[in-house]
Amino acid sequence: MAPYQVMVAPNGARRQKNDHPALPLTEAELARVAQRCQVAGATALHLHVRDDQGRHSLDAGRYRGALAAVAETAPGMAVQITTESAGIYTPDDQFACLQALCPSAASISIREMAQAPEVAARVYAHCAEAGTEVQHILYGPGCLAQLEIWYDTGVVAATMRDAIFVLGQYVPPVLARPDAVTGVAVDAAALNLSWSLCAFGRAEQACLLAAIAAGGNVRVGFENNIETPDGRVLADNAASVAALIKAASAAGHTLQRSPA
Repeated sequence: MAPYQVMVAPNGARRQKNDHPALPLTEAELARVAQRCQVAGATALHLHVRDDQGRHSLDAGRYRGALAAVAETAPGMAVQITTESAGIYTPDDQFACLQALCPSAASISIREMAQAPEVAARVYAHCAEAGTEVQHILYGPGCLAQLEIWYDTGVVAATMRDAIFVLGQYVPPVLARPDAVTGVAVDAAALNLSWSLCAFGRAEQACLLAAIAAGGNVRVGFENNIETPDGRVLADNAASVAALIKAASAAGHTLQRSPA
């Protein structure tokens, strides 16, 4: 089996310091977390930025600052920005962010883009032209069906096959279950996707281990979970990364690390 890769999602769009004091919100905090998580074994960072009040932001200037800070503290670490709306931004806003940044990698929700199909077509065309590696965010069967339609109609380029499956959700609270991973692997194979998994709640590690065993990559971190499998609070994102890698190693899986 091919080595697996670990991306860390250290904050997300919703959690705050009162959820966990080690949750990174500022540019400097994100840079420090990236460095620690890279040392722990994460090869990539899923980047959210916040405004001065700690709210989710798609501000291009804030992204540029955070990208530069991470590049300094964690050289060689791949960084993927999010275009998540979090109930705040429209597809037009998301497109504007991508146009302003032309990032090397971005996660884009099929469900959110489907709210404005005419914008979606421009988003995916722009990313193809800019060389942005798109990771499709898939929340369920409806997202898969829409992605298949967009492949068939050419809205999404046939080469854009990277996707992340999301198990569970914030609102209403739904905790991820490892037994759902088998179906994810089947769905990924049906569309010939290069896939990753993230999972909400304390079963995060069990879900991610199941994904690794099924041939997927994984995304771990405080965006989705702040607890150990037995319900204790994790010290920080690096501890989350390290615990997952230790468990995967014990199960016989090989981590793909960043080049030296």
